[in-house]
Amino acid sequence: MASILIIGAAGQLGQCLKAVAEKRGIALILPSEQDADILKPELLATLFEKERPKYVINCAAYTAVDKAEDERDLAKAINETGAANLAKACKDNGAILIHVSTDFVFAGDTVKLLKEDDFAEPINVYGQTKLDGELAISTILKEFYILRTSWLYSEYANNFVKTMLKLGNERDDLGIIADQVGSPTYAIDLASAIFDIILSRKTDYGIYHYSNEGVISWYDFATAIFQISNTTVKVNPIPSSAYPTKARRPSFSVMDKSKIKSTFNLAIPYWRDSLEKCIKKLKG
Repeated sequence: MASILIIGAAGQLGQCLKAVAEKRGIALILPSEQDADILKPELLATLFEKERPKYVINCAAYTAVDKAEDERDLAKAINETGAANLAKACKDNGAILIHVSTDFVFAGDTVKLLKEDDFAEPINVYGQTKLDGELAISTILKEFYILRTSWLYSEYANNFVKTMLKLGNERDDLGIIADQVGSPTYAIDLASAIFDIILSRKTDYGIYHYSNEGVISWYDFATAIFQISNTTVKVNPIPSSAYPTKARRPSFSVMDKSKIKSTFNLAIPYWRDSLEKCIKKLKG
């Protein structure tokens, strides 16, 4: 098995990659954040020289969407400069980069399934820095996979599912946005797909979309979380205008996953089936 290096192993997706790898008997290289700081090229050079990875999975990112509006320089450093530093390290060492990006690279103002080659036009700083990171990688490297995903959750770290379960036990009713539509992604499913891509040994490099199957609003998502977890709380659908945020969000960011399914022969789970698995683990 080719050596696989995880950057950002302590985060949500990093922890899911570790869990899936353990289950599937896949060995990983898991450096500390200090040893794999993507803002320090000299550290990356030392790490790559020591480990000689064949694949590098980048889970490191600035993901605080609203804070990014105020912390533009930090978001840009991590999501663009850091991605470029990692791409250069991969190029210098002959490694294949798998980089995780976002549906937020799109404006999301049209009701249509978003394809990989559709025009990207971010409407917030976070989305712009992630797009700039994609562009940096594609300029530096030829051997890369960029996986755009959406609404990531799991039993690890902080995410919408865990927040809803917490609030559902604290409050009698909640107002949840009903006019932003997308597809949730169980990070365990994304982790499995990443390993499937590596194990396929295919060289169809480029940008791919991955989320769970299905189309829902945040209101639908919250309602399902409470139904599955048997949480008694009243959920009220509200418009985005009733819950203003510093960063604008896409109204419709459902991605077309035909390319990744056909290229790697992937079967992608339905969102509710994966949500049930996650909540079962959280409750168990």
